[in-house]
Amino acid sequence: MSFKTQLYINGEFRDAARGGTFNTINPANGEVITSVAAGTAEDIDAAVEAAVACLNSPNWGYASTGAQRAQVLRNLGELFKARKEELARLDSLDQGKPIREALADLGDAISCCEHFAQLAEQRDAHQHEVIENGTGGDFTTTIVLEPIGVVAAITPWNYPLLMAVWKVVPALAAGCTVVLKPSELAPLSCLLFGELCTQAGAPPGAVNVVTGLGPDAGGPLTHHPKIDKISFTGSVPTARRVMNAAAEGPRAVSLELGGKSPLLIFEDADVEATVDWVITGFLWGSGQVCSATSRVLVHSSLRESFLKLLTEKVANVKIGDSLSEEMANVEGGVMGPVVNDVQYKKIWNYIDEARSEGLVFAYGGSRDLVSSINGGKGYFVPPTIVVDPPVTARVWNEEIFGPVLCVREFNTEEEAIQVANDTVYGLAGAVFSADTDRCERVARRLRTGIVWKNNCQPAFIQAPWGGCKQSGFGRDLGRWGLEEFTNVKQVTSSASGYKWGLW
Repeated sequence: MSFKTQLYINGEFRDAARGGTFNTINPANGEVITSVAAGTAEDIDAAVEAAVACLNSPNWGYASTGAQRAQVLRNLGELFKARKEELARLDSLDQGKPIREALADLGDAISCCEHFAQLAEQRDAHQHEVIENGTGGDFTTTIVLEPIGVVAAITPWNYPLLMAVWKVVPALAAGCTVVLKPSELAPLSCLLFGELCTQAGAPPGAVNVVTGLGPDAGGPLTHHPKIDKISFTGSVPTARRVMNAAAEGPRAVSLELGGKSPLLIFEDADVEATVDWVITGFLWGSGQVCSATSRVLVHSSLRESFLKLLTEKVANVKIGDSLSEEMANVEGGVMGPVVNDVQYKKIWNYIDEARSEGLVFAYGGSRDLVSSINGGKGYFVPPTIVVDPPVTARVWNEEIFGPVLCVREFNTEEEAIQVANDTVYGLAGAVFSADTDRCERVARRLRTGIVWKNNCQPAFIQAPWGGCKQSGFGRDLGRWGLEEFTNVKQVTSSASGYKWGLW
């Protein structure tokens, strides 16, 4: 497999200005995949200048139509289809996710291109829309929808390509230009993505990709005075630094951050179906998902039957390197490694602390369960289920970002809602019950940006994605995602020579 390893700026690959590189690691065995260019402030400057020039060119930005941009996005979708296997294998190798998950990401990326192509076309019909202003014709007010400008898109490592698509594609649909800074932990697919945007017809400078470490590349990008909008997905501590940088402008910012999402199971829920969704909620992506429903609240009458079936099913999940021959033909549930040694140690620290506090494990929590995988190489953590942790425990309150589930029981609806909302996060939540009225009541009371009723984790390109509280603000996806990259301009006119006559 070949790799793009240089920065992608103004429609071409180039080495970092200072010549630096960093290694990207295969999480399945801890070995170096390749070395990638390490961008710094000089490279950020070059990328931003290319983006500014493109934004003001006759081929893009303010001068382009939605129909023109839609064609680029449809071309990009076709390129994704043609190279779907290659891109999926890149993310599986670089990030560690099972190939079926990486292929699902590509399916979403393809859908994203078509959806935002449609929205871009629809935007043309709304340009220069006349707004009733109550003046009886003395003034005419129209609305112009323009790109917000040059966008800094900073994306995480858990969905390397898909999260970049979620930001870059709607930004392009709006006519913006982008400097993409992917996570240094899984940058390979994003470098290829930049080139594919140009091949799809986006002019040079429309999409630039600068890889590098956070302080060296991400810092200069968020502080750059010619950035008009920052779109960030990642951790709360980094988000605070991003907001401080945005305040210097001040410039627009949207944040999609972490979570500790609750999943409520009432006494009339279908246990078998619910267990499948619970497993998806904490094992998809090896639990490295911002919306992971890692806090389960189950009605006391279902506790024993739920835990019995859950542990039986989790025990059958196959863990390993999904690109290996051993895993290639596995049917049923599979799980890969976590992304790197730092994340591996962090997750085990939470597990070890829970054990030292005397907490009960219904399953997992032992290195022996994964010690033989891949000859002892790689960053594998078994599914781990902690039962009845106190609400003050770190394992219950903090985002672990790994395959760790906490389960507590409840007796009343009010109790369940109170415990579910007792968190600093507000990204997502789920409720399982055969009672549709109860589902609706609970959904309305959960303080989150997303609620699932009798399902868990689906994300639709047409629907908004984002949270509240320390899970951030602003929205990705759907028409709301397009609005994040739009400047709404009011244009009011009157006849030549008309005056108010006030002076």
